[in-house]
Amino acid sequence: MAADDRGPGVAQVTDEERAAWIVVSRVPGIGPITFKLLLEHFGSAVDILRAPEATLARVSLDSRARSGLIAARRVSLHAEIDRLERANARALVWSDAEYPRRLREIHDPPPVLYIRGSLAPADELAVAVVGTRRVTAYGREVAERICADLAANRVTIVSGLARGTDSNAHRATLAAGGRTIAVLGSGLDQIYPPENRGLADAIAQSGAIVTEYALGTKPDAANFPPRNRIIAGLSLGVLVVEAGQTSGALITADFALQQGREVFAVPGNVYSRTSVGTNRLIQQSGAMLVIEATDILETLNLRSAPQQLEMIQLMPENPAEAKLLALLSGQPTHVDELTRSSGLPSYEVASTLTMLELKGYVRAVGGAQYILARGVAQ
Repeated sequence: MAADDRGPGVAQVTDEERAAWIVVSRVPGIGPITFKLLLEHFGSAVDILRAPEATLARVSLDSRARSGLIAARRVSLHAEIDRLERANARALVWSDAEYPRRLREIHDPPPVLYIRGSLAPADELAVAVVGTRRVTAYGREVAERICADLAANRVTIVSGLARGTDSNAHRATLAAGGRTIAVLGSGLDQIYPPENRGLADAIAQSGAIVTEYALGTKPDAANFPPRNRIIAGLSLGVLVVEAGQTSGALITADFALQQGREVFAVPGNVYSRTSVGTNRLIQQSGAMLVIEATDILETLNLRSAPQQLEMIQLMPENPAEAKLLALLSGQPTHVDELTRSSGLPSYEVASTLTMLELKGYVRAVGGAQYILARGVAQ
């Protein structure tokens, strides 16, 4: 299966091919970019593993990666699938329809995403909430209030299951009856910190635990910066509640900026170490100052999140149509704004809107503005 087939309309992935993705993705020296190049060259992960050594030598791989691929041939593919099933986990690959669309769009999406729990259409409307492990009473109260209010508006909360802000965000969302996704810097069977195992179980019951790291992978400091790109990649925007000068939450904010996502920050006491990072995000990086959840809902056009979720359930297969529908609501949106937000060429936006209007999904309201059709927006 070619890497170019990563779009919404995708083919079934066999167990053998899925296991091959897992095995190849674990080879040292093969990251997302190299994996994509290999798929483009060989056509499938199974064929990558079957490639003769002489053929591998002609591909742009270092000796460590070539040796790793040759050694990987000895791995039982069926055993990999059995191992996942025993752990009550699944592995999604780029070509799976369930693979998160927003994550698929980033520069280096993980080839394999391991999941415990379930992803849902509602997760298309997600906001990441991150911050320091050393939370203050102020930071805890703000995080809990904003997460509860976002959850009440059916926004999924993404965070990293770490101590402090992350844990507060997950717990507040669960308490409000909302969906939350935890992104790990370890394997699904290596919950860190260990005291959050119960929290992880609760998240998996109504949301999902996800990671790019294979089962058995221990939490390591080097794993967490790459983990943060996934937190940002799953989300429409990232809210940093509290952050010191070198907080890992600032890495997540940087990834969000690189990915073209919105960055929000809660202002804090100028004398507080835990607010140095957030105050600088506002001052130097253009992060939007957030006082309450409404600031995020309005900026991300999530006031109509319930209606948007109904629309997502009816999303057409055409990716351009799906993208524009996700941006529309019951309030008029100008075609120029749709072009800017979607990243689509203006001519494609115009033709796609015409098609959506013919299908009854959207309605033109004059002045080059569009809204979701009445039956859709209610």
